[in-house]
Amino acid sequence: MDIKKVFDNNRTWIEKQLTTDAAYFENLAKGQTPEILYIGCSDSRVTAEELMGISPGEAFVHRNIANMVPNTDLNVMSVINYAVSHLKVNHVVVCGHYNCGGVKAAMEQTDLGILNPWLRNIRDVYRLHRKELNDLTDDTERYNRLVELNVQEQCINVIKTAEVQKAISERGLTVHGWIFDIHNGSLVDLKIDFETVIKNIVDIYKIDSE
Repeated sequence: MDIKKVFDNNRTWIEKQLTTDAAYFENLAKGQTPEILYIGCSDSRVTAEELMGISPGEAFVHRNIANMVPNTDLNVMSVINYAVSHLKVNHVVVCGHYNCGGVKAAMEQTDLGILNPWLRNIRDVYRLHRKELNDLTDDTERYNRLVELNVQEQCINVIKTAEVQKAISERGLTVHGWIFDIHNGSLVDLKIDFETVIKNIVDIYKIDSE
């Protein structure tokens, strides 16, 4: 790919936006009031705004390998804090996708250097759900189920944070676990029972804030 093509595409995009709305960039520069914090995978095939059919300014987006929310990662923790406490988003979405390379790598026993500590978070998800996953005899089915369970566990990690707990209590913020089915383009709501999740973890992870 000739990188100069990117700048040609940018000029074409600017012209298109201004043709539709002469004040597009003027309005865009006024600030952001997104309703959604989207935490997704860095996979180049999975673009947040495009798969949700929304415009710039409607979602605050964070992406990393395998849509992880480890509490030791100051990047994702800062994103959650800013989106929830300052932008006042009303929805936090963790969106994984089938055919995820990060999840696949975590299922293998290959030394991947600097990726090892990151992938260990996914392996921890496997350990938590070892029986269910090992009972699946089909490798693809097991792989897809780990993708789903990883989203579930990252949603739980979101709920463990103090600012999210406060926003749930004060303004009814909701957390969602989704899967992007890369084979047909559809978004799948995992319909995680977060009321039960919260009840199961509240005695350990509840953080009282004055």
